[in-house]
Formats: sequence, C-alpha cells, structure tokens
Amino acid sequence: MAVSPEIFPPRKRRPSAAAFIAPKFSDRNLVKSLLVLSQEISCLNPIHFLLKQSSLSIIRKTKLLSILFEELLRNPVPYLSSALLCFEEMYIVLQRIKTLIEDCSNGSKMWVLIQNESVANSFHEMTVELSTLLDIFPIKEVNLNDDVVELVVLIKKHCTEAIATVEPRDDYLRREMLMMLDRIKRGIAPENSTLQGIFTELGLRNSSNCKDEIESLEEEVQSQIDEKSKSELVALIGLVLYAKCVLYGASSPGGKETRRRKTSPEVNTPVDFRCPITLELMRDPVVVATGQTYDRESIRHWIESGHNTCPKTGQTLAHMNLIPNLALKNLIAVWCREHRKHSGITEDVNRKTNNKTAFEATKMTVTFLVNELSVSLSIEAVDAVIYELRSLAKTNPDSRTCIAEAGAIPKLVRHLGSESPSLQVNAVTTILNLSILQANKTRIMETDGVLNGVIEVLRSGATWEAKGNAAATIFSLCGSHVYRKCLGSQKRVIRGLLDLATSHGWMSAKRDALVAILVLCGDRETVGRLMEGGVVEIVNDLMNTLPEEAVAVLEAVVKRGGIVAVAAAYNSVKKLGVLLREGSNIARESAAATLLTICRKGGSQMVAELATMAGIERMIWELMGSGTARARRKAATLLKMLRRWAAGLDGAYIDGYTNTSDSVATVSNSSRTILSS
Repeated sequence: MAVSPEIFPPRKRRPSAAAFIAPKFSDRNLVKSLLVLSQEISCLNPIHFLLKQSSLSIIRKTKLLSILFEELLRNPVPYLSSALLCFEEMYIVLQRIKTLIEDCSNGSKMWVLIQNESVANSFHEMTVELSTLLDIFPIKEVNLNDDVVELVVLIKKHCTEAIATVEPRDDYLRREMLMMLDRIKRGIAPENSTLQGIFTELGLRNSSNCKDEIESLEEEVQSQIDEKSKSELVALIGLVLYAKCVLYGASSPGGKETRRRKTSPEVNTPVDFRCPITLELMRDPVVVATGQTYDRESIRHWIESGHNTCPKTGQTLAHMNLIPNLALKNLIAVWCREHRKHSGITEDVNRKTNNKTAFEATKMTVTFLVNELSVSLSIEAVDAVIYELRSLAKTNPDSRTCIAEAGAIPKLVRHLGSESPSLQVNAVTTILNLSILQANKTRIMETDGVLNGVIEVLRSGATWEAKGNAAATIFSLCGSHVYRKCLGSQKRVIRGLLDLATSHGWMSAKRDALVAILVLCGDRETVGRLMEGGVVEIVNDLMNTLPEEAVAVLEAVVKRGGIVAVAAAYNSVKKLGVLLREGSNIARESAAATLLTICRKGGSQMVAELATMAGIERMIWELMGSGTARARRKAATLLKMLRRWAAGLDGAYIDGYTNTSDSVATVSNSSRTILSS
C-alpha cells in the first residue's frame, strides 16, 4: 500500500576510530600488514571537492612511510618490544586515516563542508600522532640503511611542522552556505546564481548528484545520536531538495525503482513487523494498554475516530497512552537496512523536526513545484513534478501540510484520468500520501472531483499499482468515522474493492483492497452491502493466497453481519481449521476468533462441521500452548464448545451466549439457501 521512494545503492558506514584494534600478528606479519595498509592509503585519491590539501598531504606522508615498512621487511633483525608497540599504534592511526579519507570522499559533501574545520583538525591530530610515534620509534635498533633513516627524519620533520588549516576556498564556501541557511530560516529564498555556484563547486551538478547527496545526508541522520546534529542534517536535506528542483528540475519517475517494481512488486515482510490494522510495515511501533503493538499513525487514527477499544482484542483500553516499542523499532530498522537493496525497502527518515530552516526549505520546494503545475508543461514534465510531490509527501511529514495548503489537490484531480499510466499512478499516489494527514482527509473529501477520480482509478485504473493505491486511499480516508460511512454507502466503492480483490493482478493490489474492505467492515450497514456483493465467498477463495487479510475480513463480517453472514461462512469452517494448524501467528489468532464467532452464532451445525476435521482438538491444544494471549483464550473457549457439543449439550450457555433451537434452524435454512445458490 505504501509507495517506495527511489532506491539508492547503500553506502556502508565505516567503524568509529575507537573500534580499531591492532591485529595480533607475529612481528613480520604485523609489519607486512602495515605495508599493505600504507599502500592502500597511498592509492587513495585526495578528497576532490573539499579539504584537498589536507588529505593530499597525509596521503603523501603515508606513501613515504610505506618505504620504511618495505625496508623493515627486508631486515631480518628481531624487533624490540618498544618497536612492536609503535607498530601496533601506527596500525591504528593508519586505519583511522584511511577511514576518514574514505568517509569524506564517499559521504555527504554538504556535511563535510559544514564540518570542514573539525575534519581539518582530525587530519592534523593524526599527523601529530604519527610524529609522536616516529619520535619514540627506536630507529637505531632496527638496522636501517642511511637513506631510510634520513627519510624517517624527513617524515617526522614534516609531521612536526604541520598545522591545522582550512583552505580559503573551503572556508568561503562554508560561510556562504551558513548565510544561505540563515536566509532560508527567515523565509527568504536564496538567489539561484549563488545556489548554483555553491553546488557546482561541490560537484552537485545535476539531479542525480543531488539524489546521491540526499541519500548520504539521510545515512548521516541515521548514524547521529546528537539531536542538534540531526537537526542540522535535516536542514541540509531540505536545502538540497530545494536546489535539486529549482536548479535541475523535478525527478523523472522512470528510473530504476519503477523498473524494479514491475519485475518484483512483492516484498515478504515478516508478520511481526506488520501493523495489525494496516498490515503494513510499522515505522513507529507503539504498545497500547492491552499489550498489543500497532503503528503509531494507525492506532492514533483509530483512537481519534472515537474508539476506546483495542482493534485486535476488542478489549476496552484502560488508558490511551502509547508506549514506544523501541526494541521492535530497532529490529525493523535493521531488517530494512539488510533488505532495501534487493527488495526496495527503505527506512523513512523522519524529517519532521523543530528545525525552522528545514520547514521553510520544504515550504519553498513545495511552492515551486505546485506553481510549476500552473504552467503549460508537457506530460513528461508534469509527470516529473507530480512524482516529486509524491516523494515529498511520502518521506516528509511537513510537506503533507505544505502541499495541501499550496493548493495542489485541485491540480492533481485533472490527472487522475490521464491516459499516461505513469502520470495517473503518481497523481493517485500523491493523494494517498497526502491523506495520511488528518486535516488533509477533509480537504480531499471536500474538493470537487477528487473522490470520484479516485473511485474511477480504483475501478478502471491503467495499472495494478494505480488501482492498489486508489484502494489504499479509500482505506486512509476511512480513518475518519464520518467518511467511512460515506464511502461505505457508495456501491461503486464496494464493487470496485471487491473486483480488485478477485482480480488476477498484483498480490499487493489485492491486499490493499482487502485492507480497505476490512476497515469498511467497522460499519454494520456497509457489511450488509459487502455481503450482497459476495464478500464471504471472495475471502473464502483468498484464504490460501492472502490468509491473514482474508481471515481478518471474515472475522469482521461474521461479527457484524448477523446470522446470514454466519450461514454464508459455512464453507469457510474447514479452511479456518487448516489455518489453525498451518497459518502464521496472526492468521491462527484470527482463525480461532472467527471460528468461535461462527460456532457461537451458528449453532450445532457449525460446531459439527468443525468437529469432523481430523485432529482439530490437537490443533486447538497446540494453539493454547503456543499462541498469543488472545489466541489461547479463544482456543480454550472453542475447545470447551466442541466438548459440550460432543456431550450433547447444544443448548447450554457458552460464555454468555445461548445456542437456541430457533437460531440453529435459521442458520440451517440460511446455509442451504446460500449453498444452493
């Protein structure tokens, strides 16, 4: 349901300086390691756009040191303990030098520019450390020839005389950058010529360079612990986004992400990482009073819609506090990093901070893009602009407000019916991303043509992605109780979702349809319309391919659909029994709850159907031993019900519900009617 932002190749972060430990090699192997390491540093290019002289100077010194290590390898004299200690310390310093050069070369240029004084000091400190090690190195004890001795003296002299300096050009660029950020903070857009000059000097000469820079900045955000540094990085991300759009135009939607999604649209997200409400990957998992975990955005919308119960268990919440599940959040973050290269999963960088510079930069970017939609552009150019808005609305919470307030929603409507498949999917997905914000739901529902446009995409969209994201938009809008009733009353919405669920398209689109149907099931009148459309038969057919979503819908339908829904679910009993044995934890829990509801309301005929399953009691016992707390409770009640039926106690009270002969007869008649049809 969610839209994946463009994927960049991940840059592996280097370990911190404190993580380096000298290898425990033999004497000669240690010197050999020093030689290899010094040669690797000698082959590195100096940092091209910033700190060129500082990096070039330390690379040259290291290259000279490699001559010392070559001579030591040719020398068979055993080393003194003092020499070995110097070698170990040198290894650590050289590793730090290599790491610093590589990180500065491969990381964010903007961040290096802002930190250039600190980085220059780091180079100087490592040069001083080399000087100190050469001072205490027992040069007379290792039997070096005179030329190498003179070389060591020369290296030591150069290291001693080195001073920490920031090159005038780098200092000028840094001051210009800080002045530009200050102007943006005050709501003043930077001059394009100044912006162009700085970006050209840093080698950010096109949209692709800017994308790489943004990705590097986002990695820096993830690696930072200090909140001030994170805030500064978020401001730089905002500036680069603005510059990319203003200087080089909006991103093309036809890149590698689009191609990959066509060939591999499915991502096998671990069940425990999905929100039980949306069934999507959780970004900010929180725990409610019942101990269940949900994504913060989803459960917040649920509570704000007037609910005081846990969506999964149905229990009344003792309090409305949402407690962050930090352990699960860290596990999800690790999983995202491990899988993003191959599956398209990325971590969203939460750029919503109190940084005014970042907010103003986002506002300027959005204003520029929305104004572009008022200009007569080619379809390709419009597509690129809307794709940029789509990406902003996905990854930047502040931009959802800015885009709507800038008047983008009415301009997106005209492109929902576009003949360009790419433009259509970008338009509907932008509306989906905007709808995440509660205030934007009202704007979307009250803007002429938006809802009708989304419904038409749902029913006859050009691509499965467009249809799936239209269904996801319906789901998002249903976060408001009023809008849920409104959408559930429209036959076109019901029919569109049911048709998408039974289509032969992307599995993710079918999943989006089922999730939207699930949230619509919160209204009893809508359940009746879904029943008329054949929802029970549809989810019964999907029980094998989308078990978790299908059984969740069936559970909601039988709870609110009355005796007719229970009768219609007769053919689902055996499939639910199979899920008790083979399903995931979520599917097993929902299957137990659904079977319990069916048997309670359906009487002895339903219980008898379940009892005929081979090994059913063993499955229930296993669920009682290994399921969640809710699953264990449901399984225990289900087992009690089966044993009462076996003892001939059909009409006995079961947890406060009486299975009367009238209800059994009604269900039996309804079952025969539905089965014959």
